[in-house]
Amino acid sequence: MRKEQEILTDYLKHKGLKQTSQRGIILDIFLSAGRHLAADELHNMLRDENPRIGFSTVYRTLRLLTECGLAREVNFGDGRARFERALDKSQHGHLICTKCGKAEEFTIATMEKSIKQIAVKLGFKPEGHRFEVYGFCKKCR
Repeated sequence: MRKEQEILTDYLKHKGLKQTSQRGIILDIFLSAGRHLAADELHNMLRDENPRIGFSTVYRTLRLLTECGLAREVNFGDGRARFERALDKSQHGHLICTKCGKAEEFTIATMEKSIKQIAVKLGFKPEGHRFEVYGFCKKCR
């Protein structure tokens, strides 16, 4: 069993929920997508081969994936929640085009160090952070 599947199975067991084949399929497609996905986009990807998986099942499963640490919800300022892989992913920010919605990831190692230094100086214990830069991509400029 893959590490991600094991994490989900353990989480579901802890919550008293069943691991269904639909949840497994949703997890596989989500992990293989390799990009930020809104629930409706993931549902559309599943629909052709798995027409019995409803939108609400996709949405609830994405919430479960977020709760157990396999996914992270991101919002690019357009009101749509998107989800990205969270496990084994380094800290990163997003460059978001306000015209076409394209989002590019970039690492923020230098900023991580600065955030930690500032937090220590101010006696603050960070729980997490997000870093997003809004503007126009090369194509839309």
